[in-house]
Amino acid sequence: MAGTVAALIERLRARFADAAIHVAEPRGEVTLEVAASDWLDAATALRNEFGFEVCVDVSGVDYLSYGSDEWDTEVSSEGFSRGVEGKSAGRFRWGEAVNASGLVPARRFAAVAHLLSCQHNQRVRLRTFAENDDLPVVASLTGVWPGTNWFEREAFDLYGIIFDGHPDLRRILTDYGFVGHPFRKDFPLIGNVEVRYDADKRRVVYEPVTSVEPRVGVPRVIRDDARYQTAVAEGQARMAAHQAEVKK
Repeated sequence: MAGTVAALIERLRARFADAAIHVAEPRGEVTLEVAASDWLDAATALRNEFGFEVCVDVSGVDYLSYGSDEWDTEVSSEGFSRGVEGKSAGRFRWGEAVNASGLVPARRFAAVAHLLSCQHNQRVRLRTFAENDDLPVVASLTGVWPGTNWFEREAFDLYGIIFDGHPDLRRILTDYGFVGHPFRKDFPLIGNVEVRYDADKRRVVYEPVTSVEPRVGVPRVIRDDARYQTAVAEGQARMAAHQAEVKK
């Protein structure tokens, strides 16, 4: 399998000279990263020339605050969950928008297609970054793999990525009239609006969030346990003592 992956990488490098290729070792996961203007052409070439006849998934990615770590899990007198005291992407109130990490990615929104070649038993990940963060647009892959229709609708719904050329690009998971795109890192975890039934109006109404407080869950932290190392050291000491006794 390693030789097959290496051969695929060489073919990709020869065919897409201007693209970036990333390989995640030791799993041998290959990612081909192309410019947004080459996204559709690269997808077509991967299907026609490389035999990737199946697109398993198309997803969106928001790289806002990527690489930042708000959690300090070291044991101290102040506790290990001090990260909850601050604000980060997604944890703020109605009307706020905070990127506490201070990290602003050069390109924020990406579209990722996961491709499968049944005939060659190979997989590859195709990724591109939208050129405009305010209005992220990439070409639709429905003309290459028709099954990407609902995948792209989901990425549009959750991330706000526009797939140019999609035959029916509309929300697929959120409700009618939903405000915002809930998988964006700057989308409040408490949401933008809350829903309630108004008895006077005799219908459901949407209002700014007032009854929900921003919160964050505490991550599960596995602390170091010295009992295992102690047991190993004691076992080694007993073995050494036994060997010394045998030599006598």
